[in-house]
Amino acid sequence: MPSKSLVGWQTVRTSSLDEIEGAHRAIGGQGRGRRFATLQLNHAYAVLVASRFQGFCRDLHSEAADFLGNAVQPAALRPLAVQLFTTSRQLDYQNAQPGSIGADFGRFFMPKFWDEVDSLDPRSPGRRQELADLNRWRNAIAHQDFAEVGGASLRLAQVRSWRRTCGSLARTFDRVLGARLRVLVGHPPW
Repeated sequence: MPSKSLVGWQTVRTSSLDEIEGAHRAIGGQGRGRRFATLQLNHAYAVLVASRFQGFCRDLHSEAADFLGNAVQPAALRPLAVQLFTTSRQLDYQNAQPGSIGADFGRFFMPKFWDEVDSLDPRSPGRRQELADLNRWRNAIAHQDFAEVGGASLRLAQVRSWRRTCGSLARTFDRVLGARLRVLVGHPPW
């Protein structure tokens, strides 16, 4: 059974991404060829993918913190436990890039979060690099400084690839964290 966060990614969050796909088709058409009006849509789409993935990661982290907090005894200490897991969480003020994700999920007694992700799915190292690329582009777009990414041109195929990458990582994160929480508490979290 998936977490509420993963269900949210697969429904509400991807629905908003589908909307921008629809706008892209309406403006740019579906055939091949030069579509000058779609560059800004590609930029907006990339930023939206990055923000929706960050929201998923933050939601998954909060869901895990609540689950662990609810396992603490005595019950009066539960709010403190949740606060310890979430205070100064990097996902609240930084992009959902590999470093912030690893640091935040590492709080759940997984100091090598990415090693666990990589062991579950051997494609994860490549996906981690794709996530880093997405965040470089997100920052270039948001700050209008394209020097690090080699110019402002961004293709729809690349944004769609980042979207698939985020979906794959979301499923893997859900499984890794669910397994870790089960070991810690003795029953599945979701």
